Amino acid sequence: MAFVVIYDACVLYPAPVRDLLLRIATTGIVRARWSERILDECFRNIVVQRPDLAPQALERTRRLMREAVPDCMVTGFEHLEDGLDLPDPDDRHVLAAAIRANAQTIVTFNLRDFPTTCWSATTSSPSIRTSSCWTRWISHLEQSCSVSPIR
Repeated sequence: MAFVVIYDACVLYPAPVRDLLLRIATTGIVRARWSERILDECFRNIVVQRPDLAPQALERTRRLMREAVPDCMVTGFEHLEDGLDLPDPDDRHVLAAAIRANAQTIVTFNLRDFPTTCWSATTSSPSIRTSSCWTRWISHLEQSCSVSPIR
């Protein structure tokens, strides 16, 4: 059974990483989730850094992401945000979406923004933890697919 992960905006921003994460999600290894606010943050940053990209192309990418990963959108998490304490209050929506989705992992480059000491006592879901997740995925692949890492 796939474990549930929330993709933070920062990992969806770089196209190669986004592509890899979506490919992993479409295999069923993980059940990838995100919210409209996460996508808004991601694509707002893309527009700032890459004004040469056509808005239609970015909207197409956003639509294709939703279509590629069934049931990816998390909603109904907003009421959880006020009870969460993170170093950057702007990241509370990510943790709230993770709690709502019963995620086991937040996939992010910003580990410092999600210290477990700030939220583990507030959430009823202690299995959620922030991680770069790569070693867990490799381990899961090895167990479920009998794949050995290249040494």
